[in-house]
Amino acid sequence: MSKIDFSKMHIFDGAMGTMLQRYGIKSGELPESYNITHPEIIEKIHKSYIDAGSDIITTNTFGANSSKLKAYNYSAKEIITEGVKIARKAAGDKYVALDMGPIGQLMEPCGTLTFEKAYGLFAEQVILGSASGADLILIETMSDLYEAKAAVLAAKENCSLPVICTMTFQNDGRTLTGTDAITMVNVLHGLNIDAVGINCSLGPKDMLPLVNTILEYSKIPVIVQANAGLPKVNQGETVFSVQIDEFTKYTKLMAESGVSIIGGCCGTNPDYIKSVKTALSDVKVCERKLKSVTCVTSNLQSVFIGDGIKIIGERINPTGKKKIKEALRSNNLNELLLEGINQRDAGADILDVNVGLPEINEKEVMTETIRKLQSVIDLPLQIDSARPDVLEAAARIYNGKPLINSVSGKDKSMKEVFPIVKKYGACIIGLTLDDSGIPEKAEDRLKVAEKIVKTAAAYGIDKNDIIIDCLVLTASAQQSDVKETIKAVSLVKEKLGVKTALGISNVSFGLPKRELLNRVFLSSALTAGLDLPILNPLSEVMIETVKSFNVLWNYDKQAKEFISIYSDTNDKAAAAPSPLSLDLSSIIISGMKDLAAAKTEEMLSEASSMEIVDKYLIPSLNIVGKKYESGEIFLPQLIQSAETVKKSFEIIKAKMTDNKEEKISKGKILLATVYGDIHDIGKNIVKVLLENYCFEVIDMGKDVPAEDILKKVKEESIKLVGLSALMTTTVKNMEDTIKLLRDNNADCKIMVGGAVLTKSYAKMIGADFYASDARQGVKIALDYFN
Repeated sequence: MSKIDFSKMHIFDGAMGTMLQRYGIKSGELPESYNITHPEIIEKIHKSYIDAGSDIITTNTFGANSSKLKAYNYSAKEIITEGVKIARKAAGDKYVALDMGPIGQLMEPCGTLTFEKAYGLFAEQVILGSASGADLILIETMSDLYEAKAAVLAAKENCSLPVICTMTFQNDGRTLTGTDAITMVNVLHGLNIDAVGINCSLGPKDMLPLVNTILEYSKIPVIVQANAGLPKVNQGETVFSVQIDEFTKYTKLMAESGVSIIGGCCGTNPDYIKSVKTALSDVKVCERKLKSVTCVTSNLQSVFIGDGIKIIGERINPTGKKKIKEALRSNNLNELLLEGINQRDAGADILDVNVGLPEINEKEVMTETIRKLQSVIDLPLQIDSARPDVLEAAARIYNGKPLINSVSGKDKSMKEVFPIVKKYGACIIGLTLDDSGIPEKAEDRLKVAEKIVKTAAAYGIDKNDIIIDCLVLTASAQQSDVKETIKAVSLVKEKLGVKTALGISNVSFGLPKRELLNRVFLSSALTAGLDLPILNPLSEVMIETVKSFNVLWNYDKQAKEFISIYSDTNDKAAAAPSPLSLDLSSIIISGMKDLAAAKTEEMLSEASSMEIVDKYLIPSLNIVGKKYESGEIFLPQLIQSAETVKKSFEIIKAKMTDNKEEKISKGKILLATVYGDIHDIGKNIVKVLLENYCFEVIDMGKDVPAEDILKKVKEESIKLVGLSALMTTTVKNMEDTIKLLRDNNADCKIMVGGAVLTKSYAKMIGADFYASDARQGVKIALDYFN
């Protein structure tokens, strides 16, 4: 097969699960097992999509990772090898995409699945699929950006096939773990994939706003595979709400706007694909108007550099900071986390992370610090090290698009650093120094900047991903050179059109009234075109200077941010707290779980167990819950706070056991994923939250027969049952489980949840409550038992 040309319009196939239901797959059967037990059915499905007009068909390997398959006694090798073989036979001269879906476990820090373990599972699939004859890799239905990154790296590093990646979004425009469409695009196309987009999620009409956003920012082809709406139950059958004409209408709109790879997801079939193929027969791939941006991201938000002045917080750095040095030597990373939280709260947009001390293992400490910071702070991070191996290790496990600090104009530096920047899609700080040192004159610093930009281009690095630092020299030692830095900033902006950064506080080193000098220098640099000052956000006058400049230069429209910050005349300046001075509520809300146990031990010497639970644990979780509901925080922070409460609660339970106090329980709840369904991500999230609200949770796990649930309900006198199902093929088992409980007069209420469910669907199958997410499940339990 020739390599696929993504500059042309391509039609993917539709749903595999929907078609398997037509062919009589039983509720709870593993769809991928049909590659072994019923290969003729899989071949018929593939051929039906080819006949309908698909240019690319997808192997029946969506869940074919070793972790998931071991529950069914199949190996990834047999499922994937046979899956590709069947598709290859049916495809003829059409293309075969190796289908890789999510692993089915929560990634760290939300869960226990490590980045390295996820990478290994995906790599196994890629190696098997590419060796069996797949033409491209399709990574789809990802709800966690971190997992998507692991899958993409596994694909890029273990085969030479084209790679496509799509994520699935909720009604709020974010994935389950909180990533928005812009952040997804910025991160994934930076990883050098061939197409990016969205699948599953919603019906095509509801997808349009997300698709239009992706089209504005994606420099690579865009793929969309929408559901045929949301599922409903009609006379015991699962049906989807969007008919062929409506699906085709909105799909064509997407194609006319610039989407060039189109297929279908849940609920679609060959008739949908045939209609789309016909409608798009005269539609050509159109040229899109892209937004040219310089952007870094966390997994939750994108920070656009050049759209107003953005601040890099400088305080996580041992240089000149005794407290940080001591924390690093003793591996007390809580001190670094607190520095990060304080800088975020003071107004930093990005946090610099430098852990460079000769007496520690910098690579290990850097990666651990990155992981811990990203578990409690949603700001993008700047990876700051003089060692390329440290930069690469941190960029690899970073969840988002990082800013790397730095590369210089030295040939050796560029040769070592630029491959890292390209591979991981990072932004890079370029320092205007070369083998001769820092040029005295601004014009010579410009020449170094030009060399950096030109060399970066040879590595395939876009100019928008380069930020030039013209280097601040000290007024105490090189007074005449200070103004050359300001002039160099202006020249770089004018001649090269790239964004600029400066480490502001360097200018005042060795002089009195440093903050005054820093403020005046900052003002001068801002007027010269500085975009990204690196400074101390806890310095009130520095923050005030930036906020004022954003008003005067028309970045802060109608001075809205300035007014919201400074309309209170009682300006508050508080000293930064130390970790041990934080109260338990602050520890929980910040998600600093390593501090929770020690603080709880300390409090138990003066307060009772129930006092701590009622005055600190539950109220703190309520605050976090409200932040989650309002969209101020997302699932990772919600779970992190719940895990922090768990650490505290473990200490309390141990104390109660020692003192023979009565066990705390607000009620007993049974949770289970229904028979045939091995997905338990949602259930596990609900469990964590319920336990931290002091409910006693009996977790029966996944793939639980209805009879076992009934037996346990009777034995334990359960009053509230929570059932989960993630697959359309297992919702019938949820309905059967509810019916069995009702028919046997089980004295309990039933709440249900899962990606394929809706409120009306839940009511139709006889549930008492519908939990749209884990937080809603907690609310239901609190209302029911109160």
